[in-house]
This record gives sequence, structure tokens and C-alpha cells, in this order.
Amino acid sequence: MTSALVTGASRGIGRATAALLAGRGVSLALVGRPSKELDETVELARAAGAPEAVAFACDLADTASVESAAYAVLSHFPALGILVNNAGVAARVSIEETRNDVWNETLAVNLRAPFLLTRAVLPAMRKHARGRIVHVGSISSTLGTARLSAYCASKWGLVGFMKSLAEELSGSGITTCAVLPGSTATRMLEGSGMPPRMSADEVAQTIVHYCLDASPAHNGAVIEMFGV
Repeated sequence: MTSALVTGASRGIGRATAALLAGRGVSLALVGRPSKELDETVELARAAGAPEAVAFACDLADTASVESAAYAVLSHFPALGILVNNAGVAARVSIEETRNDVWNETLAVNLRAPFLLTRAVLPAMRKHARGRIVHVGSISSTLGTARLSAYCASKWGLVGFMKSLAEELSGSGITTCAVLPGSTATRMLEGSGMPPRMSADEVAQTIVHYCLDASPAHNGAVIEMFGV
């Protein structure tokens, strides 16, 4: 039975990804801050067909919390086969007005948490010589955007991390890639002034493809989604 850890599943792309994975018979560990929305995703996943769907409380901006949640997930799903690093935060503010705590939190959630979770799950994946690690970046992983310096820095860094990870995973049976969606109809896009060019479900379909169906030859791939 395949199991997956998904971050940022309370809404948007994460919730859509959880629902699609559930429909494919994948058991789910949904990691994030406790909330009514996260509980709703658990129920949605169960209704969609997940053999198991369990929420694990975690503050992705806090190293100790991430490591504790990873330990709890692996204790419950010791043969974890999929990691989807989806959670992200964005603060729209000029560089001069970007406070240290905003910069640090953005990089902690968007870049450090994926590193910590990846490092935690790799031993279990290597033990079984299989696994898929999908990082959800952004078109901002390749472009600069005014008033999004911390976000862009974190998403560029995520692709660099993925590329190095892919080299280390070569020949291991584990693969990694990064999906880079553009303007997606999610709460994060609201107030940005940019119109949505794709739905969360469309992005989730791509993520799930690379979790379950894509050839291992895609190790290290960067999948850009510009929308229509």
C-alpha cells in the first residue's frame, strides 16, 4: 500500500493533490498547523478512497516541530513512498520594508521545511529502494517579481536543492522533480492583481502524475506550468 506525506493540504493545490492521491488508493499523512480546513481535507481524502488519512500537527516554520512531525509520520507509515513538499507562504512587500522575521519565516517554510522533510524520509525510501519526492515551486522559481523577494529567493533555492538531490538519488530507485505552476486560482493569488491561468486541480493532476505514473527518467526534471 502506497503512502504519501503532503504539506499544505488545508486548501488549494495541497488539498486537490490529497484528494487525487486518495482517489488512487494512496494513504495520506497530511502535515500542517491544526485547523478546521485540515480536518476537512482528512474527511475529503477518506471519502475519496484513501485507505488512511491522518493529520499530523506541525509548524513548518519551526525546525523542532518539523522533525517531530516527520518522526510521527514515519512511525505511522514506515514504508512511506511519496513526499509532496507543497506548503508555501508569500509576503508581498518591498525589499526595504521586508522585516527579518518575514524573510526568515518565508525561507523556513518554503525551503528549510522541504529540506528537513526530505532528509527525514530518505532513509525509509532508501531501505525500500523506491520513492517519489515532488517539490512544488513556482514560476517565481525562474523569474523575479517585485515585492516578492523572499518568496522568489525561497523558490529559486528549492529548485537548486532539488537538482542537487536528484544527483544524489541517481540509481537509487528514488526520484525527485519540481513542479512550477504559474498563476493558480488559490487564496495565495488573491490580491496580487494577477488573473488565474489554471486551477488547483490542474496543478494537482500534474503533481500526482509525477508521484505515481511518470518514468523514473524524469529524475531532476523541472516542470513549468504557464496556464492558458
